[in-house]
Amino acid sequence: MVKVRNTDASAFDELYQRYSKRLLYYFYRMLNGNEDKAQDFLQDAFLKILEKSDYFDSNRSFSSWIFTIAHNMCRNEYRRREVRKNHVDGIEIDQIINSAEQNNAHPHEQVEQNEFMIALLMELKKFDSISNSTFILRFQEHLPIKEIAEILDCKEGTVKSRLFYMTKKLAIKLKEFNPGLKEVEINER
Repeated sequence: MVKVRNTDASAFDELYQRYSKRLLYYFYRMLNGNEDKAQDFLQDAFLKILEKSDYFDSNRSFSSWIFTIAHNMCRNEYRRREVRKNHVDGIEIDQIINSAEQNNAHPHEQVEQNEFMIALLMELKKFDSISNSTFILRFQEHLPIKEIAEILDCKEGTVKSRLFYMTKKLAIKLKEFNPGLKEVEINER
């Protein structure tokens, strides 16, 4: 970022190469699978990096900073469109099927995996945008709790609590996909 501040184009290109795909996928999922809007948001995010490079705090990771920008952009979009409660974590069914096929899963396992992913996505639609963002940052981006807390501007305990209650609710709603899991085990979690 120091090099970007000094208008080093190669440094900016490196950041773009490292983060553009991850951010695009994040925007795609947070914006209901709207690829055009996700592309627009990606370009806007990198424009913000250039415009606001002086705001980068070198004590934080760049990953946290850029995902904070991305999260705030999505939050502003939800407010603008007044769809926070109706937010959909969109993935096209074709993507789910392609994902299972790429994993070389047995056809029977592919069907089960596809059914599970569709059911999971339908359940995720019922959560608010902050919970969805927390879930995506943890389980898609594999970010640590501390970094998610920085991105969402909340305490680590809040992130843990959101994840705990989301996974508990999801376990109950999706228990048909794990018939060996007893009701008692779900309640103990």
